[in-house]
Amino acid sequence: MKSLFTAMCAVLMIGLNVKGGEHMNNILKDIPYADSHMGKRQLVDEKHLLVMQVALKPGQQVPQHNANSNVHLLIVEGQIIVTLDGKDTVATKGDILPVTFKTLMSVRNASKENASFLIIKSPNPSEMTP
Repeated sequence: MKSLFTAMCAVLMIGLNVKGGEHMNNILKDIPYADSHMGKRQLVDEKHLLVMQVALKPGQQVPQHNANSNVHLLIVEGQIIVTLDGKDTVATKGDILPVTFKTLMSVRNASKENASFLIIKSPNPSEMTP
């Protein structure tokens, strides 16, 4: 629970860096949509936490891969289908979905609307041992 608490605190204060300077990002503005591929941006990159934002237009997807850390997906807008070990789960705005380390996963936007979500990884994958 401590790592989830740390992750959620960081999400609420996204953009504060370790040197005390402020660089505030708003996850609802300038969402990184792209026409030809999934859009993404990195929001927090610290030893115990990595937060990224992914933006999917209708029909776009995050390719199948294994989770490289303990992950939580927090849906910011729209609706996505998350496939975990072959089982589909529909997640909509406001949902938070946990994904266990090494779980086979993919994400797709099968709706007619744009979708965006945060990927919260704790610890940062760079700190994970194989």
